Amino acid sequence: MSQLNFGIDKPTAPSSKNEKPEKNEPTVLSVSQVNRLIKRQLEGQFSSVWLQGEISNFTAHSSGHFYFSLKDKNSQISAVMFRGHNSKLKFKPKAGMEVIVKGKLSVYEPRGNYQMFCETMEPLGAGALQQAFEQLKQKLRQEGLFETNHKKQLPLLPKHIALVTSPTGAAVQDMLNVLSRRSKSVRVTVVPCVVQGESAPASIVKGLIQANQMNDVDVIIVGRGGGSIEDLWGFNSELVARTIHSCQKPVISAVGHEIDFTIADFVSDLRAPTPSAAAELVVKNAAHLTDSILLLKQRLVRAFEVKVAQDKKTILSFEKRLTDPRRRLQDLSIRCDELIQRLQQSTKNYFLDKKMKLKVLRQSLKDPADSIDQKKSKLKMLKLKLDQQVQEKLSASRSQLSQSSLVLDSLSPLKVVDRGYAIVTSREGLVIKNAKDVKEKQTLDVKLAKGQLTVQAIEINREV
Repeated sequence: MSQLNFGIDKPTAPSSKNEKPEKNEPTVLSVSQVNRLIKRQLEGQFSSVWLQGEISNFTAHSSGHFYFSLKDKNSQISAVMFRGHNSKLKFKPKAGMEVIVKGKLSVYEPRGNYQMFCETMEPLGAGALQQAFEQLKQKLRQEGLFETNHKKQLPLLPKHIALVTSPTGAAVQDMLNVLSRRSKSVRVTVVPCVVQGESAPASIVKGLIQANQMNDVDVIIVGRGGGSIEDLWGFNSELVARTIHSCQKPVISAVGHEIDFTIADFVSDLRAPTPSAAAELVVKNAAHLTDSILLLKQRLVRAFEVKVAQDKKTILSFEKRLTDPRRRLQDLSIRCDELIQRLQQSTKNYFLDKKMKLKVLRQSLKDPADSIDQKKSKLKMLKLKLDQQVQEKLSASRSQLSQSSLVLDSLSPLKVVDRGYAIVTSREGLVIKNAKDVKEKQTLDVKLAKGQLTVQAIEINREV
């Protein structure tokens, strides 16, 4: 590689207007000038570079740009892929993926970092389309779009079939030939769509929606003939897969040949290896159905004949075992007489038994008048005893009351009053025991042995 020539401009170091720079003065550059010169040299000599490395520190920015590093076992370089370029990728880059990129080397002047500006990217190993296929397949599987419980059953005898495919391809002719050969009564509607190119996904989705909205359509076949992975890529669209999953009518995917698999095959209700096979799967052969019906008819007739013969044998067997009904009636009549006789004897024995028990009870039962007299005598004695105890209790209570009254009377303050003392109380009813509790001119009540006085404290002597 040739030596880098920076083409250094004249120095712009600050100086006065009158001063002239010395001839031997060193050249002084600003940081911006150095970064700009390096950027110019890198972009000039590395304007188109193919670079292989492993992606690390991958970030998909909200602006749509991709920021990452490319590394090998000894070194790494920063890289960026702007939205205008990464929008054309058919797979999503991720850390750890080995890729080959094409772009140019440049310098981000504000930080002085050099980096790779990527314009194209291809994964190593599997191609970009295969990588995108596997990523979408994994995503939809995790969401449950491939689960069997979402699969709808195909009708046994569909009356109306919609073919979502190219109206000019060989696949549609193959399907129409098979359908017309196997059943003349089935109705077929071709919903045209583009099955190849960038406009294919949107066109297929439109055709599926149109077919699903037809009220009398029983089943939908979507597909095309064989081709490369690029030719079949319209059926690997996420939008097509989600539209198939949301269809209310059963959908059969018939894309390419038996070895070709697309996302539409996994999400559809049934995958057919070829368009012709799809037509054979959805419509049963009329001749085969007729043969099956005749065979079932013969088996039904034979089964009916066998059943009738068996029933005849059973009836004959019953006839042989059947006796004269009059003999049967005679036997039943004799049996009835025996039962009547047993019933009469049982009734007679029952009443005899009850009569004996009643006799025993009468003998054991005493005269109630004697019991009543005894109870009356006992009640009279208890009454006398109760009256006596009540009188004794009253006498004792009276005696105790008299003694308590004497004790209470002796302790009554009124007895003291009778001896010439008085009880002095305030207007609030408090007993005055100390002169200190009385204020001057306070009104007091004086309780005497007979009567009561209301006085006023004119003079108070609080000394003892």
